[in-house]
Amino acid sequence: MTNEGDPPKPPRPVVICGPSGVGKGTLIELLQKQFPDGKFGFSVSHTTRKPREGEVDGVHYHFSTVEDMRKEIEDGKFIEYAEVHGNYYGTSITSVESVQGKNQICLLDIDIQGAQKVKKSSLDAHYLFVAPPSMEELETRLRGRGTEKEDAIQRRLSNARGELEYGLGQGNFDAVLVNNDLDRTLQEMVGKFRGWFPELLLGK
Repeated sequence: MTNEGDPPKPPRPVVICGPSGVGKGTLIELLQKQFPDGKFGFSVSHTTRKPREGEVDGVHYHFSTVEDMRKEIEDGKFIEYAEVHGNYYGTSITSVESVQGKNQICLLDIDIQGAQKVKKSSLDAHYLFVAPPSMEELETRLRGRGTEKEDAIQRRLSNARGELEYGLGQGNFDAVLVNNDLDRTLQEMVGKFRGWFPELLLGK
């Protein structure tokens, strides 16, 4: 129990996982638009991969070099990190703290490897998994991007099978949503968040 005058405890972060191409990023953007009064903050991940067209450093990712990121990992500056598709991705402590410092719900869009490491850390979070309706639909979405070569698509599909096996495993996530229809999935996500954070989101 906090004493009167103590600063309020920041809301628990939410880890959002799902295979590449499942629509996590789109759902997060729509969730933030549904609550435009600053209830959510997006934890911006670090990565060593090259920016895609339209991506902005510090907004979509903190783009880094392999050398710089390895040094920061060694210095203990990351809650989680992983090597995915030949590139490093990670969530820094300062990235989460900057969101919590504003008393916002910190959203972490990370992969399964990262989620497993967060579970072993001191971060007390909720965990949500977004699944595709089928592997065939996921492949269609990945190809529809038009941003990657065949070998990269096959690698992502191979990884997706393992991610789905873990994501759909009993007890690994607090909630699992199947993104068959974006609007319906968004409303299901909003319902989960209102259940987790009634003091912040009810009545909105």
